[in-house]
Amino acid sequence: MLERVMHSPGFVAALDQSGGSTPSALEKYGIPKESISSHEEMYACVHAMRARLISSEPFNSRHVIGAILFKDTLNRNIEGIASAEYLWKSKGIVPFLKVDDGLMPESDGVQLMNPIKEFTSTLRMANSKTIFGTKMRSVIKSANELGIRSLVKQQFDVAGEIIKSDLVPIIEPEVDIHCPDKKYAEYILKDAIREELDNLDEGQRIILKLTLPDESNIYHEFSSHPNVLRILALSGGYLLTQANQKLERNSEMIASFSRALLGGLHYGMSKEEFDRELNCTIEVIYNASVHKK
Repeated sequence: MLERVMHSPGFVAALDQSGGSTPSALEKYGIPKESISSHEEMYACVHAMRARLISSEPFNSRHVIGAILFKDTLNRNIEGIASAEYLWKSKGIVPFLKVDDGLMPESDGVQLMNPIKEFTSTLRMANSKTIFGTKMRSVIKSANELGIRSLVKQQFDVAGEIIKSDLVPIIEPEVDIHCPDKKYAEYILKDAIREELDNLDEGQRIILKLTLPDESNIYHEFSSHPNVLRILALSGGYLLTQANQKLERNSEMIASFSRALLGGLHYGMSKEEFDRELNCTIEVIYNASVHKK
């Protein structure tokens, strides 16, 4: 898994929609909120959507390096096999697990992560379920240096606990694409990340997942940092074409898209239509991740 994550061409699929984002994801997929009567039914529907995507032929290790899963997915099967095990053993795709419990209210221009419930047991479960690494997200709303530095410190503090559990953390300090001073916020974020990276011990490895920046290649220096395995890009609400155009301008950065990956898929598609649409999307995301301008 480590070899694939470090060196394979391709991208990481973000299939970790949680309770808050699941209804809108399902609605875009063609399943309206009013047709779902319970949380259990909602999670069953979104798992069926994920399973359909993961089991489709275009979703393969030639293009997809890894996939980030929601905790509920770990306890469900795909074609009779546990989801994470199916990804790795049937598809050769590295499984990651979203571990955060959502966001706190905005303060100092950022939304920190909520305290993670049952964190130790979640990491123990991840180790027992073929999981290579984890992902956790917090959000920057404005270029507030105090807030950004607090957010990055929280991410790295939690990452330290994940590393102790022999898992590789994906650190995701998202800069909201509507941030009015986004470019300045990204400079502050870069400095804060650099300081935290330099405090890591030798052999402590992390993955960075960052919003596509306003200034191309602003994060490029991290690609050669000995503690960084890979730099991923989140689409953050950019449409697929715009996200890919931005990604192409950032060398050593590969996609980890969610909305941009799923956007063209619909519940009512036939298998042939679904596979054709997914194949087109995967090809353009792969090309933007691998071929740079």
